[in-house]
Amino acid sequence: MMKKQAQFSCSSYLQTLVSIFTTTLLLFHQNSLAKHHQPCPTSSCGKIHNITYPFRLKTDPNQCGDSRYELDCNEFGASLTMFSGKYYVQHIDYKRYTISLSDAGAVEDTNCSSIPRYFLYDRSFHNILYGEQDFGSEPFLLDLSPPRVAYFNCSNPVKDPRYVTVDTSHCSIRGNGHVYAVLEQSLSEYSFEDIKIGCEFMVATLTKEWFEDIRKGNVSYDEIHGLIVDGFEVSWLPAVCESRCGKGAICEVVDEKSGQVKCGKRFCHYAYQTTDKCELQQQIFGYIRAYLRGIFIGLGSRITFSTRQLDNPVGLEYFDGGIFIGRKVIPIIIAARFIFGVTVLLVLFIYKWRRRHVSMYDNIENFLLESNLNPIRYEYKEIKKMTGGFRVKLGQGGFGAVYKGKLRSGPDVAIKMLTKTNVNNGQDFINEVATIGRIHHVNVVRLVGYCVEGKKSALVYEFMPNGSLDKYIFPKEGVVPLSYEKIYEISLGIARGIAYLHQGCDMQILHFDIKPHNILLDEDFVPKVSDFGLAKLYPVNDSIVPLTAARGTLGYMAPELFYKNIGGVSYKADVYSFGMLLMEMAGKRKNMNPNAEHSSQHYFPFWIYDQFKEEKDIEIMEDVSEEGMTIVKKMFMVALWCIQLKPSGRPSMNKVVEMLEGKTESLELPPRPSFYPNENYKHHEEIDSDQSSWGDSASIGHASTNYSLDSSS
Repeated sequence: MMKKQAQFSCSSYLQTLVSIFTTTLLLFHQNSLAKHHQPCPTSSCGKIHNITYPFRLKTDPNQCGDSRYELDCNEFGASLTMFSGKYYVQHIDYKRYTISLSDAGAVEDTNCSSIPRYFLYDRSFHNILYGEQDFGSEPFLLDLSPPRVAYFNCSNPVKDPRYVTVDTSHCSIRGNGHVYAVLEQSLSEYSFEDIKIGCEFMVATLTKEWFEDIRKGNVSYDEIHGLIVDGFEVSWLPAVCESRCGKGAICEVVDEKSGQVKCGKRFCHYAYQTTDKCELQQQIFGYIRAYLRGIFIGLGSRITFSTRQLDNPVGLEYFDGGIFIGRKVIPIIIAARFIFGVTVLLVLFIYKWRRRHVSMYDNIENFLLESNLNPIRYEYKEIKKMTGGFRVKLGQGGFGAVYKGKLRSGPDVAIKMLTKTNVNNGQDFINEVATIGRIHHVNVVRLVGYCVEGKKSALVYEFMPNGSLDKYIFPKEGVVPLSYEKIYEISLGIARGIAYLHQGCDMQILHFDIKPHNILLDEDFVPKVSDFGLAKLYPVNDSIVPLTAARGTLGYMAPELFYKNIGGVSYKADVYSFGMLLMEMAGKRKNMNPNAEHSSQHYFPFWIYDQFKEEKDIEIMEDVSEEGMTIVKKMFMVALWCIQLKPSGRPSMNKVVEMLEGKTESLELPPRPSFYPNENYKHHEEIDSDQSSWGDSASIGHASTNYSLDSSS
């Protein structure tokens, strides 16, 4: 018995708690409703005595009515501002949810009250059949398509029954125009094709439906003006639908006597607050649709950096969660992925870059450690001190700048700072040190030392006070030209230096870039072969060397570097380059001269050969002694032997030295030189056409442009 009483007490206690909780919720709900829908007394203004929700006067309490439907009261009655125009209220129907409005210009007692003041047409309103995102964006709807009255100012009188004359005696009309009112039934668009010539459109307004006799055109302007004063009807159904069916929902009036409306379920979803009136399937679809729409709106506002859609009242119908995801979460995910991807790519780039440069420096370090070289290794701070902070710049080469420096022991040096050692993994630096560092010859520039410190690398040479040969064989202003005796001595020294490179060392050294710019002159004009960046080392017994890419300077490069069918690449490539150099030294001019007086002189070696062939005198310069002419002829003859097309037709450099040291009479005229394999010449006039393609290349070569800088072959 006690147990049953205890169970009954517990059950009774729980019921009491549930009852109290339910009552509290109901009271709270009623208080909330009272706050949001606190009843307000009706207001009146002029002939309108039943002003109530959603309408309100400006003088009503703030909680009364809807601010979108605020009326102003003056001596002419209650007025409403709509589309920036003022309209007076003629009647309010709370059963049909319609209000009759008249243009202020037709109501107020002004000088020109016969003409409407504000422009109004059907497209000012959203159609009730539009989707849910348009419904409610404007406080009023235009249910029907009422007639319209259009006003025209015509320069000449119009004789048309549809054009009704308007009395404008009290109006200030521009010019001496005639004002007409035209009744138009269709409001879909203006009938501009019916406008008379010389008539200018002024304004248009809406009216209620008129009678049959008016439609037929039997009308005076007083009747038209009366229709305008009676006004037109608009509906505030969006506010009713929002209040009874949920925000943004649509509805329709089903009973005009009681004012009953029916909520539409076509656009049922959570954001409209109508889920309690929807089926489960509609609710699920509504949730998904609201989220997706919110995501798109939020993402779009983030991309365009605009909050216009979010601030728009229409935008409030989209679910806040979707907007938050689209505006916050998705951009954060995209940004995080982008930053992550960029970071990964940057890390990979830095890793590969470091690996590449570490590999390059390792190659140089390993080479220097394994090689027993005579040059001194300097630190970068010593190089900087030698040059006085790189103050005196001697020139700019393909791989860096050359500065003048001074050793602590006194002699001047030329220091070449390499800025492109990473082009081919430091191979150019290795080539230069490997070749010059292991030889010593009076006609080869001496490498004093080098520097490798991180990304900085430099080569220290003996200083050549007279610079490069090109400025003496191509005389410039302020440079004293050399005699042919001195030029001959220089050519013989160059030949001895190249011959030493080919056969005087334990390794065969092919220079591959013999040209005037790479021949340096000391204080006594003793020539020194320099710039071994493109050089290659091969065993002495190798007659043909493997080379996968052409290298050198156009205009001095041997033909076998281009045409593999005329012979393999060997030391004869340097012989050809020396021949081209010797031809320029003897002639003191470029081998290619497009400004020559005779077409046969365009390519100088061909012209020289023709002179020898026809036993003509070679007039190079004025005031040249007989001994000088003998020297010139010998240099030309040797040069013609050196520039033979096929490598087998060229002498070795030792033979070249012997030919230069011998007598001119002992030299025979070689076969005619040519550019291409299987090339035949019949007379001088054919030279022009044969050279048309070579001219451009020769000009590039004379500009000392390297054809290939590949040193890895």
